[in-house]
Amino acid sequence: MDSHKTAGVARVYVPNEYTVYLSGKDRTRLEGYERSLEQELSGYLLEHARRRSYDLLTRPTVAFETDERLRLGEFGIQTRLVKPPAHEGEAPVQGEEGHTMVYSAVRDAPPPAEGPSHRAEVTTRAVVTVDDRRYVLDGERSTVGRSRDADCVLRDPNVSRHHAELRRSPGGEWTIADLGSTNGVKVNGRRVGSTRLKSGDQVTLGTTTFRFDIEQ
Repeated sequence: MDSHKTAGVARVYVPNEYTVYLSGKDRTRLEGYERSLEQELSGYLLEHARRRSYDLLTRPTVAFETDERLRLGEFGIQTRLVKPPAHEGEAPVQGEEGHTMVYSAVRDAPPPAEGPSHRAEVTTRAVVTVDDRRYVLDGERSTVGRSRDADCVLRDPNVSRHHAELRRSPGGEWTIADLGSTNGVKVNGRRVGSTRLKSGDQVTLGTTTFRFDIEQ
């Protein structure tokens, strides 16, 4: 909702239709209480919109779908702003679908150091946008490659199975490192072995180029 809001002259409109994509195994686990969970999430979205003073055209709806491309523990969310029909019997007017945001499970991180000298870590998330998908990565290290066990999967035969790794520093900065790939890593057209990334950078692995962003 926060990522797909639209500012009007005096109001901020947010999507009112949410499709949650799960792997087949995760979807099976919801049997028996999927409808209840949809209603619970709808109520949560409604309350969140009220707290943020967002405008909804209708009560938000949530629906679950299966996407076999997702692995166990991953889920995708796609939003849409749907305008209710002006007259009874008319079909609702549906806006464009937003990017499907794919979230990976958070990897185990070491416990923070104790003591008065410890500095709090800055928590940021890496966002990889490729084609119509957005991968939101919030682990300290995330792999990018062709293998299904990569955190961000690129279906490109020119991409190595474990092509590169995205790494977050304690200060919240991100770098990308080549993991010995065949075709290397380019950032904004320049081949690199390891380099710091900033929001808006264009990263090329094989013949695939994705946009890199950082979210607080």
